[in-house]
Amino acid sequence: MRKTDLARFKKLLLEKRRAIFEELEAMNTKMGKTIKDSTGDLSSYSYHMADQGTDAMERELTFMLSSKSGRFLYHIDEALRRIDQGDYGKCVGCGKQISVDRLKAVPHARLCINCKSAEEEKGSGRK
Repeated sequence: MRKTDLARFKKLLLEKRRAIFEELEAMNTKMGKTIKDSTGDLSSYSYHMADQGTDAMERELTFMLSSKSGRFLYHIDEALRRIDQGDYGKCVGCGKQISVDRLKAVPHARLCINCKSAEEEKGSGRK
């Protein structure tokens, strides 16, 4: 792979990484707030059960999204590591070059399309 392509993919990965950190920061701020904090209500009365349920659901959704973002961040960091080590663009399954079109679509890809398809088929139980 050419150095210009590597530089372009590294820049793209770093931009995605920055965006994920911004999302995680926003989610972290949101998780720190309760209904009482967000409404500014200073009363000592308990909240309606539906409000408590909505708050719990929003916290669970935020946690799930944070977890997903964390996994995505891991894959981006691994792709950046492969760039630094000179292994970027090589399939970790078969060792062949991953197509540039695939890397444009999924810059953190670690598998070529054939190995990824085989992995998905194996995971779904199909043969």
